[in-house]
Amino acid sequence: MKKLIVIALVLFAAFAVSAQAATEAASNKIVVGATPEPHAVMLDLIKEDLAAQGYTLEVKVFNDYVTPNEAVESGDIDANFFQHIPYLESFNRDKGFHLVNAGGIHIEPLALYSKKYKALADIPEGAKIAIPNDPSNEGRALLLLASAGLITLNDPNNLEATPLDIKDNPKKLTFAEVEAATLPRVLDDVDAAVINGNYAIPAGFSANRDGLVVEGAQSPYVNVIAVKSGNEKSPAIQALVKALQSDKVKKWVAETYKNGEVVVVF
Repeated sequence: MKKLIVIALVLFAAFAVSAQAATEAASNKIVVGATPEPHAVMLDLIKEDLAAQGYTLEVKVFNDYVTPNEAVESGDIDANFFQHIPYLESFNRDKGFHLVNAGGIHIEPLALYSKKYKALADIPEGAKIAIPNDPSNEGRALLLLASAGLITLNDPNNLEATPLDIKDNPKKLTFAEVEAATLPRVLDDVDAAVINGNYAIPAGFSANRDGLVVEGAQSPYVNVIAVKSGNEKSPAIQALVKALQSDKVKKWVAETYKNGEVVVVF
C-alpha cells in the first residue's frame, strides 16, 4: 500500500511539473497575425532574437484586414501586424473593439498604379480608378489623388473621405470601390488603381519605380503592432516591438526595399 502511495505521489509531482512547464511555455509563446509581405517576413526575421530571450514566436498569415483584428479582440492571437493607426481607430469605432497601438514600425507608401498609362498626365477623361473600400484606406487613396491634382475634396483633412466628398473632378473620373486585397488583380480591368503597399509588393510593384503618384514620406499611416487594450505593456509584447524596432530590421529593410517600398519609422 505504501508503495502505491509513493508511486501516486511521484506521478502527481511529475504531472504538476509537466503542467507548470506547459503553462510557462504557453506564457512565453507570442502568436502574431500578419499579412504576407513585408509583415510576416519581418516577423520571421526576428524569431531567433525572441527565442534568445525565451519567447517562441508563431506567425499566422492572413490575407485580409478584418480577420486578424477579430482574432486579437477575441484573444485567439496575441497581436497583429498589418495595419496603420487610422485603420485601427476606424475599426474600433465601427466594431466596438478595443485594439491599441503597441509600437510603430514602418510606412508602406501608398501609390497609384496603372498598366495602361506611364505618366499621371496620360490618365484620360472619364478614366476608371479603383480604390480601397474600407473607410480609412479609401480616404487615404482620395487624399493621394487630391495631392496629385486629379480631384479636390470638400475637406482636405478628412482621413475618411469617400467619393461623395469630392468637390471638383475635372477629368470626370469614376471610382470602383474594391476590397484592398483584390486591387492588384483588378488592375487589368481599370485605368489605374490606388494600392496599399502590403498588397502592391507581393504583386511585384514598387511605389518609387512604378507609381504614377506616391505618398509622401511624412505619411501619418504608420504600420503598428496592434494588441487588445491592457496588453500593450506586457513583457512579451514589449520584447516583440523592441525586436522589430532594431538595427537588424532597419538594415534588412534598407537592403530589401531599395526603391522605398517600405520605410522604417524608428
